[in-house]
Amino acid sequence: MECYRLIIADDHPLAREGIRSVLEADESFSIVGEATDGLEAYELCGELQPDLLLLDINMPRLNGLEAVRKIRLSYPQIHVVMLTVSDDVKDLFTAIQFGAQGYLLKNMEPDDWIEYLHALLGNQTEISREIASRLLYRFRTGSSYDDEPSPNTLTPRECEILSKVANGDTNKQIAQAFFIAENTVKNHIKNLLEKLQLDNRVQLAAYAVRHGLIAD
Repeated sequence: MECYRLIIADDHPLAREGIRSVLEADESFSIVGEATDGLEAYELCGELQPDLLLLDINMPRLNGLEAVRKIRLSYPQIHVVMLTVSDDVKDLFTAIQFGAQGYLLKNMEPDDWIEYLHALLGNQTEISREIASRLLYRFRTGSSYDDEPSPNTLTPRECEILSKVANGDTNKQIAQAFFIAENTVKNHIKNLLEKLQLDNRVQLAAYAVRHGLIAD
């Protein structure tokens, strides 16, 4: 069985301890280092050359978003997975844009963590995407999305608006992109929430991820 070497980067000792306990239960993972901030994570990656870095978004000195960009530029062979409890979907997409291969939510089930990491490290792209999407939805709503409304109910313009919301754009930025009034954007978002039976922009963004409605 292949053994993956990994580093945990989180400024909270209890969080690191919890993550360690989850991963040490699987013999295919070997924790070779721990970091308490982004700069230390970067330095350890250079020193230890792990297969995987689990990187918290909110950390001192060098936060996770800045660290992932620096690490991926210097060590592109290292897989980076973000750790978060944040409702800020924009942070997650920024991390992906900077080179992170995925993300894990700290309060999800240990089995989901293990399944996701194995899929990611085994290059099972479609499986890892599905697991990530499932994790995000469960975190946001606490339920399954098997029976949610289909994107086929949306107009082309609504799909475009939804994509912009998922990318973290504000109403003003969306209005400027499509040369429409800000109030028109607000109306589109209101209609999207009603059609998709969702409550807020975070859930809209998660829906867009699940259904591949993110612009390239």
